[in-house]
Amino acid sequence: MTEADLVAHLTALLYAAEEPLALAEAARVLEAAPADVEAAAARLVAAPPPGLAVQRHAGALRLVTAPASGRYVERLLGGPGVTRLSRAALEVLAIVAYRQPVTRAEVEALRGVNSERALDTLLRRGLVAEVGRRDTVGRPVLLGTTPAFLDYLGLADLADLPPLETPAG
Repeated sequence: MTEADLVAHLTALLYAAEEPLALAEAARVLEAAPADVEAAAARLVAAPPPGLAVQRHAGALRLVTAPASGRYVERLLGGPGVTRLSRAALEVLAIVAYRQPVTRAEVEALRGVNSERALDTLLRRGLVAEVGRRDTVGRPVLLGTTPAFLDYLGLADLADLPPLETPAG
């Protein structure tokens, strides 16, 4: 199979998949070497089909509407506009995005205030999800971002987050 064929078939799989598609699963379905599928994915991310974008999250890919086309798709589907988050929810979301996986207690320690309500909002909206449990006393839940988080911010990959500025000192 040529690289162009692999990119085309990977695009078709992403279009048909209801959930983000793990690259390992794509390699299995396409009967191709994982390295070849990774190369095809990189090519697809660099040059997605017009009007679309490819998101990468936790080793999986997803085909989504390009941000520039989003308002037209929303109009077609009759969906609501972007719902705004409170300042507290945005703070918690930033902590989870940059520190993931993170526990609720770690979020609250960084913010210095109870963050239960903000975290519940983010969990309910699907921007944050349980990604595991820490192997310590009490086995606290670990939280991480979701593909919906990438959609909310219009990002293709977590690597697209701006770098954290560290205080001078």
